Amino acid sequence: MTNTEKKKIGIPRAISYYNNYPFYYGFFTTLGFEIILSDKTTTKLINDGCKYVVSDTCLPVKVYVGHLVNLLEKGIDTIFVPSLQSTSYKVNNCSKIRGLPEIIRNVINIPFNMIEPTLDKTEGIGFHDFCIDTANQLGITDVDLIKSAEKKGWEIYNNFLKMAKSGIEFNKAFQNAINGIIECNTIEKVRPLSVVIMAHGYNLYDERISMNLLKKLDKMGVKAYTSLNITREESINAIHKLDEIQYWANELDLTGTAAYYMQNKGVDGIIALSAFGCGPDSLMVDEIQYHAKEINMPMLHLTIDEHTGEAGFLTRLEAFVDMLSRKRRISIMQKQQNKIQKENNTRVIEKTTVNI
Repeated sequence: MTNTEKKKIGIPRAISYYNNYPFYYGFFTTLGFEIILSDKTTTKLINDGCKYVVSDTCLPVKVYVGHLVNLLEKGIDTIFVPSLQSTSYKVNNCSKIRGLPEIIRNVINIPFNMIEPTLDKTEGIGFHDFCIDTANQLGITDVDLIKSAEKKGWEIYNNFLKMAKSGIEFNKAFQNAINGIIECNTIEKVRPLSVVIMAHGYNLYDERISMNLLKKLDKMGVKAYTSLNITREESINAIHKLDEIQYWANELDLTGTAAYYMQNKGVDGIIALSAFGCGPDSLMVDEIQYHAKEINMPMLHLTIDEHTGEAGFLTRLEAFVDMLSRKRRISIMQKQQNKIQKENNTRVIEKTTVNI
């Protein structure tokens, strides 16, 4: 390696990548590293991951293992595999995400340098500690450099959130933030229908895993809202209005997002997208289904695994959108009839008054 050649660090394009990569990009590049991403998810990549784990392992972890193997095949021998235990006091990730480094260590026999910092706010290990631990494992101890890297990471990440909340499409906001471009949507497409999607970022924004759900809805003329369109505070407040507390780290992406749009009556329906067999997701989806029934809001639950076929997925989605369209038409017709009836009643009252 020449003096001008940057050191390389691999990041699997899975799990925390979809929520945190804008921060990772600013952080690692400021530390002087070139980031190498795994390829986008394909059926082959998923199958490669499935070979290393037991069959009942959840799809996101199978995908993550496949992405890590992909990096090893690229010749990357330093790979970032964080252990994200809890994001706030007693707000936990699922056990598989918490123990991701241990899973990788036990299923991958190929030697490589695993960078495995821990974030655990329940135990007092905050995000700044997480950043210091990451840098130290990379052989960097310069406190000022680490602070600069952390600051740059937050700058890019906050720009990404600002653009996503304004309505900029996910991938565009992602690339804009990384490239130092800041823009906000000023004109929003008018759609006849709208839905809120409750899903983890790593399920929704991986186009292979989600079967291009967002693009399918766009082609159907449906406006889709996600957790990126509301603030963290709005999501937390929505959970509290359900008389619930946030227990799972990703609950803001699911329960909080769906609850916010239910409470503000801003959508025609709810779509839940989750991996088959995910324990935390099943609890959160059941909770939202209960509250959706209380206000008669339609809800579709799409489960995905490595065997999910696009034809069946699309059929269910089309049927749900058709149902929302019928419900909307009936609602409009009912409002028109009520208006006509009210006008007729007014005329009768006026005529009676004149006769008297």
